[in-house]
Amino acid sequence: MGFGFGMGFDMFGIMFTLVFVLVICTFVVTAVRGIRQWNKNNNSPRLTVPATVVAKRTHVSRRRHGGANGHRHTHTSTSYYVTFQVDSGDRMELHVAGDEYGLLVEGDHGRLSFQGTRYLGFERI
Repeated sequence: MGFGFGMGFDMFGIMFTLVFVLVICTFVVTAVRGIRQWNKNNNSPRLTVPATVVAKRTHVSRRRHGGANGHRHTHTSTSYYVTFQVDSGDRMELHVAGDEYGLLVEGDHGRLSFQGTRYLGFERI
């Protein structure tokens, strides 16, 4: 007995369902992690400590998708990160807004304000 036409559709249905469930699970796990981090930041104390800017980096993400009439669209976004070193020697990398990123220079000394992993500001001394 060989594989019939119906067997192909059964396999397609199973694979489609598995991929759909995997995508939904990935979405749920990502959302739960984001909510946990947000809650952890909200419950963390707001701290202001002496710190030095030791590194800066960006992350550019590109998304391409098709549009009507075969036109392709690309969306690009940039995330900005700054690494600070505190007096104890510990380092932390925080996500900052683009305008803040542009104002900070490696080697700047000042007072870093943060709450958990949330950047609140940096005042040069």
